[in-house]
Amino acid sequence: MIKAIIFDWGGVLIDNPADGLMTFCAKSLGIKTEILKEVFSLYEMEFQKGRISEGDLWEKICGKLKIKKPTSNSLWGEAVKNIFTDKKEIYQIVQILKNKGYKTGFLSNTEIPAMNYFYDNGYERYFDALVFSCAEKMVKPEETIYRIALKKLKVKPREAIFIDDKPTYIEAARKVGIRGILFKTHDQLKKELVLFSVTLNQ
Repeated sequence: MIKAIIFDWGGVLIDNPADGLMTFCAKSLGIKTEILKEVFSLYEMEFQKGRISEGDLWEKICGKLKIKKPTSNSLWGEAVKNIFTDKKEIYQIVQILKNKGYKTGFLSNTEIPAMNYFYDNGYERYFDALVFSCAEKMVKPEETIYRIALKKLKVKPREAIFIDDKPTYIEAARKVGIRGILFKTHDQLKKELVLFSVTLNQ
């Protein structure tokens, strides 16, 4: 019996922000998006694990590219505010699930400025448990991060469903024993939840 549904953020609850974030930051730095993507990829995991600060990130990137560091206190935070676009219909599903008595979880590979944006906008009201990679110092697909989500939700692996738009992260959840749904569309998600006997009728 399913007791908890865990949602990814980028690509599920919001439109996939990856390209938009890179484009916004590259424009601010006065460089091409492709160049920023290449250098950012060297530090992305450490940034998402919260092991380097945003200041350290730009120090490393701008030092490598021999360009001026951003003048903004948080260029990444500005990018998040401008790029993140909620999928309202998915948040509606989250709310319906909560109203039906299911526990709702949030599990995302994300950075400290994005986590701050999440709390600043009160998104925690939708969820019973929150797991941010930058706070836990680990990322999907590390198995431990899924177990942290289960512990916070107080459910067994077989009692939970994890929804993500990346097959690698779904596969990792399944290895832990969590049911997985690879997100594609709003309608597809509703159909697959129903296949797991999750009640969505309002």
